[in-house]
Amino acid sequence: MENFTIACAESCTGGLVMSRLTDFAGASAHVKGGVVAYTNEIKNKILHVKAETLEKFGAVSSQTALEMATNVREIFSATIGLSTTGVAGPDKSEGKEVGLVYVAIVGEDFSEVKEYHFSGTRSEIKAQAADAAFELLMRHTP
Repeated sequence: MENFTIACAESCTGGLVMSRLTDFAGASAHVKGGVVAYTNEIKNKILHVKAETLEKFGAVSSQTALEMATNVREIFSATIGLSTTGVAGPDKSEGKEVGLVYVAIVGEDFSEVKEYHFSGTRSEIKAQAADAAFELLMRHTP
């Protein structure tokens, strides 16, 4: 999978994953683009996450993370879609605890969603979520 391309859909990381991806020399050969979808409206209208998914499971769920990664991959015609959604704090969201994060990755012949429980400040949780996204990406790329 040497010639992979990637698109990202981020919520709780607020663009941190894309920022880090584009720090690498030669990133333009692989990075297609991304969407920071901080609200359910944007997750639905731009990333095409089903309203039913958001209503039934919430924005912070494995189901939403998977749809975000699947759909951003399709929207950008990328070989890999990567997504983050979670609660960075300082308060709970949708009744879900601060530090709960889902990261999803989708490719032509694989998909994986991981659940994490991070702690720390808002910035620390965002950084840990971005680290987790990179860890997942590294497992699925050469």
